[in-house]
Amino acid sequence: MAQHADDNAFDQRAGVAELRLATGDPELVPQNQVLTGELPLDRNQAILQAAKQVGAILKRAGHPFALAGSVAVYAHGSTQNLQHDVDFCIRPEDAEAVAQTLREAGLQVFTPPEDWLLKANCLGQQVDIIFELAHQPVTTQMLDRAHELSVDSVFMPVLAPTDLVHSLLSAFSEHHCDFGAVLPIARTLREKVDWDAVREACGDAPMPDAFFYFLERLGVIEPRPKEEQR
Repeated sequence: MAQHADDNAFDQRAGVAELRLATGDPELVPQNQVLTGELPLDRNQAILQAAKQVGAILKRAGHPFALAGSVAVYAHGSTQNLQHDVDFCIRPEDAEAVAQTLREAGLQVFTPPEDWLLKANCLGQQVDIIFELAHQPVTTQMLDRAHELSVDSVFMPVLAPTDLVHSLLSAFSEHHCDFGAVLPIARTLREKVDWDAVREACGDAPMPDAFFYFLERLGVIEPRPKEEQR
């Protein structure tokens, strides 16, 4: 979720060059009927079902991972609508093993042009398997900070609120700076986030700094003491 690939690129039709199948031949893998069943009519529920399916697959295989993105925000207590996909964080060194596990469960796994994630499809929903957040590789320490939470009755590790908010703010740039989308998340998680740690991690990046000012003026977070302001 920290770095969004072009979602329109996730197209499995023949002839699309932007995506290529990851190592392995999915045609040799028996399709898991649970993963190809009838979709829930509600898009939010479809995304939750995909998150639960993939989370359960990764748990059974024993892979270190954490749920991220809008579904992670939902797991931490948000009631907002879910976004367009499901995001999971894994360590870079686990990418090949995770891809193999997903293929063995009947999912096709794709390698997009971006070199910080893999893409898969579950129940018709896009699943991003991310191994770089906030412009840094996902680490064991980050995954160890994850919270074990219920995601629509399925327990799985969910990215800690501080790491989650840091990843969202680090994604801000001149080309992607949607404060309106992140504001309700900040409001929901504000009591759970170590804002000093997020400020320190974001450093002097102008877009996160502008968002902090925005949050202070709206009363979402406490202003920094004057002696700490630049």
